[in-house]
Amino acid sequence: MIDDRAVAAYREHGFLVVPDVLDAAELVAARAEVVALVAGARGVAAHTDVYDLEPDHRPEAPRVRRIKTPHRHAPFFAALARSPRLIAILCALLGSEGVRLHGSKINMKAARGGAPVEWHQDWAFYPHTNDDLLAAGIMLDDCTEENGAMLVLPGTHRGPVYDHHAEGYFCGAMDIARLDLDFARAVACTGRAGSVSFHHVRAVHGSAQNLSDKPRALLLYEFAAADAWPLAGVRDLAAFDERLLCGVPTITPRLIDVPVRMPLPPAPFQGSIYENQTTAKSRYFGRRDAA
Repeated sequence: MIDDRAVAAYREHGFLVVPDVLDAAELVAARAEVVALVAGARGVAAHTDVYDLEPDHRPEAPRVRRIKTPHRHAPFFAALARSPRLIAILCALLGSEGVRLHGSKINMKAARGGAPVEWHQDWAFYPHTNDDLLAAGIMLDDCTEENGAMLVLPGTHRGPVYDHHAEGYFCGAMDIARLDLDFARAVACTGRAGSVSFHHVRAVHGSAQNLSDKPRALLLYEFAAADAWPLAGVRDLAAFDERLLCGVPTITPRLIDVPVRMPLPPAPFQGSIYENQTTAKSRYFGRRDAA
C-alpha cells in the first residue's frame, strides 16, 4: 500500500500517514467493538486492567480515556493486527524478516475535554536491543487538529533519547523547560477515519486536549522487528513468539548502538501514560475547561 517515496519519507521524518487502510466494513466493526467495551465501564468506579478513566468519569456516566490491550479483550482487535494490508506496510517500514506485536491500546479523547498527552518518546517506555519499532495509530474517527490529533516533531527519531524522569522516578514525559526543541515545528497526523499513522519509536510526539464537539478514538498497535528484544526481558518465550505476525522466531537479538535510559525506578503512579505523567515537572498542553 506504500511506495518507495513513502518509505523514504518515513525514514527522513520519523512518521507517515497512510489513508484508507481500513475499509468501511472494518470501521463499522471496530467502532461497534469500542462501543461494547466502553459500555463495560458502566458501574466501574476506578481504573482497572481494562479501563483508564477520565477524571470526570462517573460509574453512571462512563468517560473512558484508554482501553488497555484491546487485542486481549476482543478477538476482532487481535485479528485486525494481522490484516494483510497492515502487515504489508509494516514489512516495508520495519523489514520483511518478521514483525512482532508488542502491545495495543485505544486512546479516546471524548468531545469537550478528552485528556492531552504530554511530549514523550515511546522508546522511553520499552527500549529494545534495536530501535526498529513503531506505533500504528488506526483512526477510528476523523482526526483533526481541533479534536486532538497526534503531533510529531519531524526528525527527532534520529536525535537524542530524552530524560523522562521527575524527582528521580520515571514519569513518562519530557521536562520541556529543559529542552531546546521547537515545538512549533510539530506536524499534526490528521486524516479521515480508516487512515493509519505510523511513527518511529524514538519520535517525539504528544497531543492536545480535545476541546471540540467531536470525539477522537485512536487504536494504537506497537510493532517491533522480530529480532528486536525488550531490554526488560522476556518472561514467557512461548507467548513472545505467539505475537509474531510474520517471519520466524529467533533467539538471536540484533544489537545496535542506540542510546537507552531505562524506565526505572518505576513511576509512582502506574497504570497508563496518563497516570505516569501526573508527576511530570512541566506541561506543554495542560488541561482547560471545555465550553
